[in-house]
Amino acid sequence: MAAPAYYHPTPLSSSRACSRSPHSPTFSSELIAASLASFPLNLQLRKRLEIRNRNTLRTLCVRDTKAPVVTKDSWEKSVLNSKTPVLVEFYASWCGPCRMVHRVIDEIAVEYAGRLKCFVLNTDDDPQIAEDYEIKGVPVVFLFKNGEKRETVIGTMPKEFYVAAIERVLKL
Repeated sequence: MAAPAYYHPTPLSSSRACSRSPHSPTFSSELIAASLASFPLNLQLRKRLEIRNRNTLRTLCVRDTKAPVVTKDSWEKSVLNSKTPVLVEFYASWCGPCRMVHRVIDEIAVEYAGRLKCFVLNTDDDPQIAEDYEIKGVPVVFLFKNGEKRETVIGTMPKEFYVAAIERVLKL
């Protein structure tokens, strides 16, 4: 099967591609150019995107979350002193599986609004809280009730795992 007419991949510089770091500006701009050339974008949109830098493109991909961020400054008030059960997702911005868990937590935040508070905590920004709870990897979801940790879900799991843990905490 032939490639579509709009498909014109821009090759990376083959002589230096392997020796270059994926985080170098040159590598990133070549990678962006290659991916932009592969999609059937409106020409004006393509030119605008080519002008933007790597950080701007990353910012465009951030989505609004239903679960607010909790930090070490708001931890005690939001989690430990809450009268309502609390779900906290510990994540890292570089973690791919954490993004999948974010979607599930957003759904849960909407479905359990009023009965459960949902928060997310970036372990890179607040490592002390992660150390206090002995978190060795992300994603990890903790459920708190009356300031005490009651349930833990480690790793990326189907939504049913989170819902089952929530229901157990709500029945306590």
